[in-house]
Amino acid sequence: MNIQNAQEAVDEWIKAHGVRYFNELTNMAQLTEEVGEVARIIARRYGEQSEKESDKTKDLGEELADVMFVVLCLANQTGVDLQDAFDKKLELKTKRDHDRHQNNEKLK
Repeated sequence: MNIQNAQEAVDEWIKAHGVRYFNELTNMAQLTEEVGEVARIIARRYGEQSEKESDKTKDLGEELADVMFVVLCLANQTGVDLQDAFDKKLELKTKRDHDRHQNNEKLK
């Protein structure tokens, strides 16, 4: 599924199962909450914090999907074509950073 299809799928889900999109500020708060859940898993599973028993069953993929869902909601309700925006961003990063990372001594 490409990003455009994902945006359409989220919109169809909202229409079929939700009453409407939450407003942009509510979705921004939800996005922050979901990113925090991703950060918690990363910090405890891959970082230096110890992982609590209650966190060991958390699914990183599920939490990342929660982030994507809210990002897709925000894109839909603000009229952003994420496929186009992502394609442009990837092209920009490719041009701008082509040699930058290869020449970074910190990455060797």
